Amino acid sequence: MYRLLFALLVSLVATPASADRIKDLGAFQGIRANQLTGYGVVVGLPGTGDDNLEYTVQSLKAVASRFGLQLPPGANPGMKNAAVVMITAELPPFAKPGQRLDITVASMGKAKSLRGGSLILTPLYGADGQVYAMAQGNLAVGGLGAEGADGSKIVVNIPSSGRIPEGATVERQVATGFGDTPTLTFNLQRADWTTAQNVAGAINRAYPGLAQAIDAVSVSVRALPGVEGRATMMARIENLDVVAAEPSAKVIVNARTGTVVINSAVRVGPAAVTHGKLTVRIDEQQRVVQPAPFSNGETKVEQRSGVSIEEEKRPMFVLAPGPRLADIVKAVNAIGASPADLVAILEALKEAGALKAELIVL
Repeated sequence: MYRLLFALLVSLVATPASADRIKDLGAFQGIRANQLTGYGVVVGLPGTGDDNLEYTVQSLKAVASRFGLQLPPGANPGMKNAAVVMITAELPPFAKPGQRLDITVASMGKAKSLRGGSLILTPLYGADGQVYAMAQGNLAVGGLGAEGADGSKIVVNIPSSGRIPEGATVERQVATGFGDTPTLTFNLQRADWTTAQNVAGAINRAYPGLAQAIDAVSVSVRALPGVEGRATMMARIENLDVVAAEPSAKVIVNARTGTVVINSAVRVGPAAVTHGKLTVRIDEQQRVVQPAPFSNGETKVEQRSGVSIEEEKRPMFVLAPGPRLADIVKAVNAIGASPADLVAILEALKEAGALKAELIVL
């Protein structure tokens, strides 16, 4: 069943532009999280592990060798209680050695469940190949699975992945260059020339002559000397109020769900629209034909078909020049259009050049 969603200003009167905090429009360049990954082994599983996969055996031998234990070349330790996993974590900006991180652990072999397992000490690497954290701990798994002797099984959520809250310890700090660069760059989340100019203007009112928009995304700010002065400056800039530009007119259509989102900037030129529905109906009926007595006839099945055409009459409506969102909704609802009908009307208006918006079909 299609669903219809109209968002962003459905009232008849346009709402005035409101001010946003600069921190809600973007972020300073270089202040970002970094992704960490690692490869490790989870042990202590209740028979739900990888079951003698070759790389699992190699991994377990490597773990044993850390403690000076050399397994015989032909030895294959049982793997039902162990599983090889990938560990992922996100290192927040300015994270210091000793701080703790939450980590996600996911099986990369045939393990059925990681419930009850413990992760052995594992290094977590950044994109530059350096170790930034060490991970270890007991897994918290939200999913579960059960299997019967006849092969029947049931699985709830995903038992082959879990999390370890505060399961990693930061060992290395990422250099941000925060105290060295002569300028700070503020990057908008969405490119817009007007918003970039407004942000630069708001900063210049607080710090005259220090900010300039260098493109539709970035605003360059000459930094104050000293780390303390920069920190105070950035904190004040992030909380300045600025009026963001009205977004470009867009109509978003999700063809899979029938969801339609129209923003407040959409306008429609003068156009006349009619939308009808033609229904062709074919009825098939069978009737037994019985011959008269003593006529030497045969009983037969007679096929009867009925074909009818119904056309639903819908009046044409006119869109006046420059209607707003509420006017479009009112006009379309007046003819009882379904979400599928609305999509067809919007596409036709776009082709006719009457829809002043970008039509995006997901």
